[in-house]
Amino acid sequence: MNNNNRYKRRRLVSEINVVPYVDVMLVLLIIFMATAPMLTQGVQVELPSAKAESLPHDQKPPLVISVDAKGLLYLDQEKNASDPSTISVKVQAALRLDPKRAVLVRGDKTVDYGKVMNAMVLLKRAGASKVGLMTQHEE
Repeated sequence: MNNNNRYKRRRLVSEINVVPYVDVMLVLLIIFMATAPMLTQGVQVELPSAKAESLPHDQKPPLVISVDAKGLLYLDQEKNASDPSTISVKVQAALRLDPKRAVLVRGDKTVDYGKVMNAMVLLKRAGASKVGLMTQHEE
């Protein structure tokens, strides 16, 4: 009987401890939830509300010209205002690379309508075939 016990092998336990992985994932989730809103903020613009269809998600992100409440122009997520000639050159370069890229104007609802129209004319002169207006989705 003693001989039988001596020849029995111990089975190896092959389990993975997933607790540290779950901890790391929760920390990463919290970090991403805290930083995601900061990444998408650009120029503070209060958009007007309207019932409109959203752009398809499968296409390339559009070029966005923002017009803030003071009438200053910003390209995409830039923090500093740009003069119209600089924006025009940048838009022309971007449209040369992708002529079918969508171009949108994101105008503050309190800004003078003429400032938004000037931004649209600037984009048309830069070569944009279609210029859209961004709105806040109305519920």
